[in-house]
Amino acid sequence: MSATHRRSSPPSRHGRGRSSASPAGNLVGSLAILLASGLLGLAGGMAWAAFAPRALYVVIARGSADVVNPETTAFIAGDAWFCLIGVIGGLIIGLGGYLFVVRRYGPAPMAAIGVGSLGAGLAARWIGQRQGLGRFDRLLLTTHHGMLLRAPLALAGDASTAVLPARGSFPAVAFWPLAACAISGGIVLVVTMRERRAARLYADRLTEPRFGTYQGP
Repeated sequence: MSATHRRSSPPSRHGRGRSSASPAGNLVGSLAILLASGLLGLAGGMAWAAFAPRALYVVIARGSADVVNPETTAFIAGDAWFCLIGVIGGLIIGLGGYLFVVRRYGPAPMAAIGVGSLGAGLAARWIGQRQGLGRFDRLLLTTHHGMLLRAPLALAGDASTAVLPARGSFPAVAFWPLAACAISGGIVLVVTMRERRAARLYADRLTEPRFGTYQGP
């Protein structure tokens, strides 16, 4: 009687469809990440405008107003809300980008996660600071002395509505790409380490001493 040994197949790579990765798939996946990130950034900016506190101003002259309480925490709280929303939004972009694109097409669309999450932060700042800005400016020019107004949000005290953030507001905007790249890059790192460990275990099994064919009496 004889005994034969069958070699086990090598461990499959993580993620289904890696072999189907193509330039067209990478392009479509990257564009989807950019589009979804932009929409999520706009939604995050609207949420920031809805939940963040606003400083109270008093009109002192036509077109001029001063903050009622110079020691108010509304400015800091507003920035904190933006950072919190940025972390949540960045995690959604990073996790969603990995699950739906990176896991299928490989690490190439990781660049789209970084660019898209940064764009989401800029979009959130832009749309958030525009909420209530027109009404505030109009009331500032038409209301009488002593009128109390809630000022629009201004990230890091920068009231400009330009797309590019001022140097002081950039760290808050950076929470979006930092969170997105941290979660997606962390998952890729863990998966890569697991694949390498599985490959080493498989190689060790191949080098194990094997018994030859046994011939009975």
